Amino acid sequence: MSTKLHREKLLSLFDDNQDGLIYLKGAEIMYRYGTDFEFPFRQESNFWYLTGVNEPEYHAVLDIKSGEYHLFAPKRDAQFAVWHGKIKSRDQIQEEYQPDHLHYTNDILSVMKKLKPSVIYCLDEEQAEFVEDLNRDFTVETDTLQDAITYCRCIKTDYELTRMREAAHVNNIAHLEVMKSIKPGMYEYEAKAIFDYHQKKHGLLQPAYTGIHAGGTNSAILHYVDNNQQINDGDFYLIDAGYECEGYASDVTRTYPANGRFSGDQAVIYQIVLDALNKSIENVKPGVKMEDLHLGACRIILHGLKEIGVVKGDIDEMMENNIFALFFPHGLGHFLGLDTHDVGGYPKGVERIDRPGIKFLRVRRELMPGMVITIEPGIYFIPALLKPALENADQAKYLNADKIEALMDFGGIRIEDNLIITEDGYENMTDVPKEIKEIEEVMK
Repeated sequence: MSTKLHREKLLSLFDDNQDGLIYLKGAEIMYRYGTDFEFPFRQESNFWYLTGVNEPEYHAVLDIKSGEYHLFAPKRDAQFAVWHGKIKSRDQIQEEYQPDHLHYTNDILSVMKKLKPSVIYCLDEEQAEFVEDLNRDFTVETDTLQDAITYCRCIKTDYELTRMREAAHVNNIAHLEVMKSIKPGMYEYEAKAIFDYHQKKHGLLQPAYTGIHAGGTNSAILHYVDNNQQINDGDFYLIDAGYECEGYASDVTRTYPANGRFSGDQAVIYQIVLDALNKSIENVKPGVKMEDLHLGACRIILHGLKEIGVVKGDIDEMMENNIFALFFPHGLGHFLGLDTHDVGGYPKGVERIDRPGIKFLRVRRELMPGMVITIEPGIYFIPALLKPALENADQAKYLNADKIEALMDFGGIRIEDNLIITEDGYENMTDVPKEIKEIEEVMK
C-alpha cells in the first residue's frame, strides 16, 4: 500500500532506538450548529496520508522502535447499521487497510500501556489532551510530529502524483465544459452547476475547496464565494475551482469574457497576466525560490501596465515602492496536495517577507523535485486598494488616475496552472485553453 511507504518515510525521521509512539486521531462526523445535519465526511489530511482510512472515528498508533502500525476501528452496533448501512467485519477492515495490528477503539489505553512508550508524539494540543486523558502518566510531545509529517508531505510519491494527475485530468474537462457553455444572462451558480456536474460525472465527488465562480466586478474579489449574481454581456467570468481524487486536489483558474470575445482593454490586460504566467512557468525548476518567481511576475505586470498607460515612471522605483501590489495583492502560488493550500510552504525558521503582496505568498523556499505547486498571477482593479492609493502622494505619482478611474469596474483576471517539479524542470498538469485565440475559438 502507498500509505505503508508514507509511514516508513515518517518513521525514518525518528530515532528507531527509542521506545516512543506516534499517535494520530482521525476525524469525526461534523454537524451543523448542534443539529443532526451532517456535513459530508472528509478525513483529516495527515491521518489519511498515513493510514488511507477515509472513515470517521478511527485512531492510529505507530511504534517507532518496531515500525509496527496499530489501527483502532470504532465498534459499530446494530443501530449504526440501521441508519448508515452494513457494518464492516474485522476481516474486511484488515483487508482494506492492512495494519500490522487491528484493534477496536476501546483498546487504545491497554495497547499503549503494553507498548510502554517513553514519549508519545501528537500533532497538536487537542490530540495530546486526548492521550493525557487516557493516562496522565504518559509523556506527550507536540512539537516534532507536525514538522515531520509536513516534511514528508512536501515531496509527493508516485502514488500521490498519479492521483493528482487524475484530479487535474477531470478538472481540465470540467473547466473546458464551462468555457463552452457560458453565456451572458446565466447566473454564476448555473456555471458552477455545469462544473460540478462534469466533476461528478467522472467520479470525483469532493470539492477540493469552495470554488470561485465570479462574473463582472465579483472577479476582483479574491475569495468570492457567493456565486449568485447574473453574468452580463461584456463581463469577465473568473472560475477558480477543482475537486479531489482520493483526497488529492486540483486547483485551476481561468478568466474569459462571458460573450466569448475579448474587448480591447480585456485583451491587453489579459495578455499581461498570461505573459506573467507563461514566463513564471518557464523559469520553474529545482533550486528556484518561489519569492524570486513572484517578484519576476510582479515586474512583468508593471511593465505591461506601464505600456498601456495604467502606471507610469521607472519600473525599478515602482518595484521598490510596491506599486505592483495595488494590482496583484496575493501570492504567486502555493503547494498542492492533500490540501489545496498544502503544508510545507514555510519550513521552520523561515518567516514571511513583510512586504505588500508578497507577504501573502504561501511558499517561501527553493523548489525540489516531487513538489507540486500552483502558478497564478493576476491583475485586479480593486477600489478598496486603488482609491486610497490615488489619494496617497507617494503612490499616486506612479498612477494614471484617469485610466484607473475608467477601469474601476473592470473586475479582475487570474490564470492558474498546476505543476509537478521534475528533476530538470516541470510537468504542467493543466490543459485548459488560456491563449486568447484558443479561448475565443472554443467559445465561438
